[in-house]
Amino acid sequence: MRNTISKFLDLHMGEENPKIVLEDVTSNVSFRGANLWILASAILIASVGLNVNSTAVIIGAMLISPLMGPIVGAGFALATFNFGLLKKSIKNLIIATIVSLAVSSLYFYLSPFKEVQSELLARTSPNIYDVLIAFFGGVVGAVSITRVEKGNPIPGVAIATALMPPLCTAGFGIATGNLSFVAGAFYLYTINCFFICIATFLIIKFLKYQAVANTDKTLEKRIRYGISVLIIIMIVPSCYLAYDLLNEKKYTQNVEKFINSEFTKNGYTIIYKKVDHHTNPKSIELAFLSKEFDSAEIKKLNNSLKDFGINNTTLTIKQNTSDLKAEILNEINLQKTNTSEKDLQINVLKNELNQYKMDNPELVKEIKILFPEVDEIAVGKIQNFYTLDSTGVETAFLYKTDSKIDEPKLKSWLENKLKSNKIILVNTKTFSK
Repeated sequence: MRNTISKFLDLHMGEENPKIVLEDVTSNVSFRGANLWILASAILIASVGLNVNSTAVIIGAMLISPLMGPIVGAGFALATFNFGLLKKSIKNLIIATIVSLAVSSLYFYLSPFKEVQSELLARTSPNIYDVLIAFFGGVVGAVSITRVEKGNPIPGVAIATALMPPLCTAGFGIATGNLSFVAGAFYLYTINCFFICIATFLIIKFLKYQAVANTDKTLEKRIRYGISVLIIIMIVPSCYLAYDLLNEKKYTQNVEKFINSEFTKNGYTIIYKKVDHHTNPKSIELAFLSKEFDSAEIKKLNNSLKDFGINNTTLTIKQNTSDLKAEILNEINLQKTNTSEKDLQINVLKNELNQYKMDNPELVKEIKILFPEVDEIAVGKIQNFYTLDSTGVETAFLYKTDSKIDEPKLKSWLENKLKSNKIILVNTKTFSK
């Protein structure tokens, strides 16, 4: 039984001659001539895909990218102590990285569309899951290159480990001067490169490929020690980011439960919501269409936050002004319109927006392209309830849709497009149900 299981898991079955594997690995390391042109074209395609938020285009770019070559070559060289190949692999990886950053930066600098799309945002916050994907993708890639029958895992590895998009995202950050994008994306790229290399190193060691150069135990020990230190350096920040992401999602879920329990179920219409997880204390800001709270009610609501697992948080409720709304209601009554309460709420919002209406046909066209599920659009400026000068002006985006849309992506795009961090999203469909 043990022999059967051993044969079933034996990696030596179907193994290619190590000399042929070395030749294949060496031939894929260099970035000269055709390989360099292919890389530059792949980077350009990936940049376009990220720019227009097309997953299919990005996948196509990853499939034709030759970036895996020098990374696998570095892992193979470390495992066999082939320092000539290691030097060549690192040199070509640096060349490939510089060329990729240059091409993507130039593209995004020249591109008229510099909106932050969801595909770009996804490459700016790496965590421990990216480490796992890179490592096991590298395992699959290393096993594949040592087989007689290569099969089709390599394209899948190229897609899963996603070397191209982080580089292009870093290029976007360089072109737009967004250093946080550069840092996050380049960290993800470094994670992918490093753990693919380590996975290759471990598989080649496991298959017991012979060392090219004679080495002593001291050198082997130093290499293992160096790899261990680098693994810790790469993993610790990604674990912290994963932990922070988990806490943020848990916090957001608790806030939604609180809002649903205390407000939505009571029929209070929320027209503004801002949750900031990164301040100390954390903050929740809400504004309601018609409901007003006194100081005792606000204090009671703040005390009830802990019942929902929301700690170290301050709830602020922006009270709605009544004068403008009363004026609108009087006009509607004078016109003797028989309007239902729900339709009345929509009219209140629309009339408030009309006073600060923005005419921007190009903005509407771009939104229709990026968010085709949105049916009706109105954009305008509104005055903050407490700040009556120009600093209190906020941009309201009123839209209607039956489908669920990516509101964070829409808000991020609008903030970038309108050069404002004061964007309020309102789906009027929620009022007409």
